[in-house]
Amino acid sequence: MFLTKKHLSRRTLLKGAGVSLGLPLLDAMIPAATALSQTAAARKVRSGFFYLPHGAIMNNTARGAEMDRWTPSGSGADFKLNTITKSLEPYKKYITSLGNIKNDAANGAQHVLNPATWLSGMKPELPGPRMCATLDQVIADHFGQATPLRSLEVASETTVRIGAGAHYSGLSFRDETTPLQMEFDARKVFLKLFYDEKGGAITQQSERENASLLDLINNQTRALQRDLGPSDRAILDSHLTAVRETERRVQERAAAVRDLSGAQLPPMPKGVIDAFDEQVRLLFDMIAIAYRMDLTRVVAFMMAAERTNQTYDHIGVPASFHPLSHHADQLEKIEKLVKIQTWHTDCFAEFLGNLAVVQDGEGTLRITRCSSTARTCPIATATTLTRSRPS
Repeated sequence: MFLTKKHLSRRTLLKGAGVSLGLPLLDAMIPAATALSQTAAARKVRSGFFYLPHGAIMNNTARGAEMDRWTPSGSGADFKLNTITKSLEPYKKYITSLGNIKNDAANGAQHVLNPATWLSGMKPELPGPRMCATLDQVIADHFGQATPLRSLEVASETTVRIGAGAHYSGLSFRDETTPLQMEFDARKVFLKLFYDEKGGAITQQSERENASLLDLINNQTRALQRDLGPSDRAILDSHLTAVRETERRVQERAAAVRDLSGAQLPPMPKGVIDAFDEQVRLLFDMIAIAYRMDLTRVVAFMMAAERTNQTYDHIGVPASFHPLSHHADQLEKIEKLVKIQTWHTDCFAEFLGNLAVVQDGEGTLRITRCSSTARTCPIATATTLTRSRPS
């Protein structure tokens, strides 16, 4: 039980001209002499689904188990993580690894149907859209009304396709006939999280003048800080610093695009995104802030698109992701795939590390209790098999 003198609503927003900013959990939000489970500090159920396409390197090559770089060894609490997932070691006690799962729903059209079937297990109708609500949206039906955003769907690059199966290129279906767009524009994600829906023209004006979101709520922020205790002021300052840094990075990316807008450049190669590593990390950071502010409790993140031609020069792999996945058992290509998959897992591990330091009621954003049973595991890793061996 916590004892506090003030009671601030968990839904408190700092509002300015066309913007609003949620707050992290503060002691001031916990009523005095009230059981923790009956306050804003009560444990929240949060879900995140993070998708990487093209299959992991497991016992699915001509080299068999010797080349497996994904599947953990051992069983129970003493299992050992493999090469690709090694960076998750600090969180191993929270992890349950699921195997022997086959995604039959995507058979015959893996790249077309894998994303939408990943959280549904249902074979869609073509040309569609006709499927069922995905797991993230079923969860959002239960918990989405408690937050400003029912759910958040993002991607590191565009997932839009044309032709057969175009409706199934994202992860989430709201209901049988409503696919949800995976937003890959970092600026749009930022505006969705932090700007009022009715801000319209005010928001556009603020962008033209390069006004910071935090500048627009400065008066309310100062007033709130005067009423908070030292501990809450430190939490709020840390939160505002994280928002400011994220805003700066979003603005820098947008400025870089504007600087090139007048240049005579050839068309950008398909699938190649400038500073892809920064794009992925930036989206992870915004998801962490959304969790911290309780803007949403349900997230789906497509870390790379199916059939992506994204290259990974920043880790010494200039080749495209999707063509590498058709490695024909060539060792050089397999090793490059392992590097790509390891890098994405490392980014996910950094994200978990960021959540681990944020206090949230009785625990942190990453975990509020330690249990590794199949029913209560907070972090699960899984791969689904859609074919026995890449061609």
